[in-house]
This record gives sequence, structure tokens and C-alpha cells, in this order.
Amino acid sequence: MADIESSSEDLLYTVEDGIGRVTFNRPQARNAMKFAMYDRLAQICDEVGEDPTMRALVLTGAGDKAFASGTDISQFREFKTPEDALEYEARIDRVLVALERCKIPTIAAIAGACTGGGAGMAAACDLRVATKASRFGFPVGRTLGNCLSISNYTRLAALVGPAAVKDMVFTARLLGADEAKQVGFIGEVVEDREALDTRVDELAKTVASMAPLTLRATKEALYRIREKSRPDEGQDLVIMCYMSNDFREGMDAFLTKRTPTWTGT
Repeated sequence: MADIESSSEDLLYTVEDGIGRVTFNRPQARNAMKFAMYDRLAQICDEVGEDPTMRALVLTGAGDKAFASGTDISQFREFKTPEDALEYEARIDRVLVALERCKIPTIAAIAGACTGGGAGMAAACDLRVATKASRFGFPVGRTLGNCLSISNYTRLAALVGPAAVKDMVFTARLLGADEAKQVGFIGEVVEDREALDTRVDELAKTVASMAPLTLRATKEALYRIREKSRPDEGQDLVIMCYMSNDFREGMDAFLTKRTPTWTGT
């Protein structure tokens, strides 16, 4: 097929020889995700699934400081109602499900910070390769005081187990690349960004050479085995966190670069 290049500046998308490459392009903000970036990613996942010439999709972040550090926190300032919180988590779930249900294999090429929503996107990919300097986690207990959706917790628990999820969330610590590989969050560790690009290109070409229907059937079968929770489960937990005084405190503390004071209310 003809090569494709498209750009919204914050998210770059190229296609070469049936392999798509999405780059989160906000290195000055550690590739923090704006809502439009999430929506564009979901759109790309849908588009490549309908293109019979596509064979693999690679996700990565610009530079070597971050894959994606999560959602751009400034966007939370507009949250006023429970519906705002539920709609946000529903948006994230739609994006992650689009990644999981994408009909071609998805590969996360990770350099640097892979946290919050960024770690959620990586977990939704089929394969993950990271540099030695990469770090992984969901430090919401230290930063914003919010929580993940039930489907996100389910996805993570299926990948690394409930104990590892609790460890990451309860302590807000970030796993190094070797430990992330040990618990199953990533599959391979390479030396640096240059080695990452080389290895992921090789891996994408290998995957692209396989029987497409075999890979599609495997992805769908594993999704069906795991998926048991209803989309509306856990809404009370999302509302409890996002509508709390602690969430407002965490958001303000994060944006003003101070330590939050938690009250549990």
C-alpha cells in the first residue's frame, strides 16, 4: 500500500509497508495525553482494523523521557459533576477497548515514564518492549487521589495479578524495567532508545509476516476469556474519588507543585 503520513502535531501517525506507527508528540509535557489525542488513537485503531493491507500498529512516545505520562492534568479543572467523572473514565475505557479489539497486533515501544493513562494504554497493547530507563506505575494515590475504572483494574489484574496492582497503587511506586518484566507488564527490555526502535521494527515485521486471521482469532479469544465485568460496574467508586475534596486537593497540589494534604473526604 502507499505510505501514509498524518499529523495533528500532538499525535503523529505514519504507515509504511503495512505497519502503522503512532507517536505521542508532546515531549515538553512528557507526552501527557489530551482528550483529542485519546480520541484520535481510538479512531486509528478502528481504521487500521478495516484495512486489509495493515499488519501491525506500533505506539510510542516522542523522545526518551516518556512513553506517555498519563492524561494532561489541566483538563480535570473543568470537572464539576459526577457525569464529568463517569464520562472521562468511559472515554478512557473506549480508547483502551479500541486498542484491545484492534484487529491487528499492537506493540508498545516504551522509553521513559509510562504512568497513569500511559501505562493503561501500554497494558492494552498486545506486546510491550521497553528501555532499561523506563518506569511504570499508577501513582494516583500520591498525585490526584482518583482511581481507575473496573475494566482497567480487570485488565491490569489479568496482566500482572492483583498483588502487583495493589503494590503499585497502594505505594505509588514506579516499577523499573527489570521488575516490570518480572511481573509480566512488559515482555522485553533493551538498552536504549536506539535499540528500542531497532527491536520494535524487527518485532513488527515478524508479527506482520504471520497469518492475519490466526492473530486476530487469538486476540479476540483472549479478550472474550477475560471480559466479564459490565461497563457500568464500579461507577460508584469513580464518583466517590473524582467528586471528593481529596481529588480537588490533589489536582491543585499537582499543578502548583506542592505536596497534597489528604483528608479522606
